[in-house]
Amino acid sequence: MTDEMLTEWGMKLLIPAFICFLLFIIYDLAKESKAGKLGTMGLFLALGFGFLGYMIKVFLQWQMEK
Repeated sequence: MTDEMLTEWGMKLLIPAFICFLLFIIYDLAKESKAGKLGTMGLFLALGFGFLGYMIKVFLQWQMEK
């Protein structure tokens, strides 16, 4: 297994798993702080904005490879 293959696997498997874990942390933070529906939505929007940017970047790279 080369470095390039390891990096590709990491980007395709480990980063999404890490994002899912961070989304769980945001959910748990909202639940523990009793944020309510609006507060929970605000937390997900504010803290999840970076994930959206990463997903857009991955999608654009995928489209450019075609």
